Amino acid sequence: MTIELNEINFQTEVLDSDLPVLVDFWSEQCGPCKQLAPVLDQLSEEMKSTAKICKIDVAANMKLTTSYGVRSVPNLLFFKNGEVKDQFIGARITKEQLRVKLEAML
Repeated sequence: MTIELNEINFQTEVLDSDLPVLVDFWSEQCGPCKQLAPVLDQLSEEMKSTAKICKIDVAANMKLTTSYGVRSVPNLLFFKNGEVKDQFIGARITKEQLRVKLEAML
């Protein structure tokens, strides 16, 4: 399962992580976000030893949402060593495309 992020655990789970991290900025009212969720859950299980897959609710975490310039959801940010290395906006991405992006950061 994906890791639920908030402003308290973001530093530890994402910025201080030794593993690549995919962060899904999402909203409860977003249909495409809900379509993408099962894909992220599957990927999280399949890559649990090599990468982290996390989610952050934009409405509940406005400070982080604003600081990363998130204006639309779903918005996927790929972190390595505490830095954003890649980004994808929207839900038109496959599990394999996400895997390739994460594996490229290993």
